Amino acid sequence: MILEDYVAVDLEMTGLNAKCDRILEIGAVRVRKKEVEAEYSALINPHMPLPPQVAELTHITDEMAAHGRRMDAVFGEFMEFCGESVLLGHNVIFDYSFLKQEAKNRRYPFERSGVDTLKIARKLLPAEEKKTLEALCAKFGIKQGHMHRALDDARAARELYEILEKEYEAGQPEVFRPYPLIYKAKKQSPATRKQKEHLMRLASYHGLTLQVPWETLTKSEASRKIDRIIAQYGRMPKTPDDSESRFSSENP
Repeated sequence: MILEDYVAVDLEMTGLNAKCDRILEIGAVRVRKKEVEAEYSALINPHMPLPPQVAELTHITDEMAAHGRRMDAVFGEFMEFCGESVLLGHNVIFDYSFLKQEAKNRRYPFERSGVDTLKIARKLLPAEEKKTLEALCAKFGIKQGHMHRALDDARAARELYEILEKEYEAGQPEVFRPYPLIYKAKKQSPATRKQKEHLMRLASYHGLTLQVPWETLTKSEASRKIDRIIAQYGRMPKTPDDSESRFSSENP
C-alpha cells in the first residue's frame, strides 16, 4: 500500500546522544494524500554554547540559538502538528530518539511508526554509492536548500521518499512499509539546588569556568559534569556538610 499521509521530520541537535544532548531545531512537513499540507519550523534555545562542530555544520550561531524558543512551548506545538502520523526521515530513528526523550521528560505518550529513507536507499541502491541525504539529493537532482537546517532537510527527505517510492515501490513494496519506532527513554529530572551548588563550588575550587545550561540542567547531566571534573582535576577536601559522593553518578 502506497504511503499517502505522513510527517517528514528532521532535527538539528547539540550532539549525538539523546540522553545528554539537546534538540536545537525542529523542521517538519505534513503530507496528506501525497500533497504538502503544512510545514513546521522552530529554532530552540539549548541554554548552552553550541559545540564548534555543530555551529560549523548548521551555520547556527550562539546568538541565533540564544534567541530561539523554549522547548516547553515548542514541543506541544510539534506534537499537535504531527498528530498520530507516521514519521518519515533520513535515519529517522536518530531523530525519534531525541523526540522520545523530550516526550518522556514531559510525560507525553509518544509511540510512532516510521519510514526511513536511509534504510530504503541501502536496500535498493548499489552498495558502493554514498547514502547520505546530501549525496542522494545530488543523485536524484533534489534541490536541498540549506543543508543541515531542519526544515530544508525534512523537505529533501520527503522529496527523496516520493522519488524512491515512484521508482521502486511496485517491485519491492515491503521496503516502503512503516514499522514501529522503538527507543527506550527514562525521564530526566531537573538537577537539585544542592547539585548545582556543589558543581559550582567544585569548579571554583579548581579555577574552572563552566559553560552549563543551569536553567535546564538535569540530575544526570550534573552528575556527569561533577564526575568528569573529579576524574580530571581531583576532589575537594571534604567537610562535614558536603560529601562529593552524594552527587556523583554512582549516587545521583
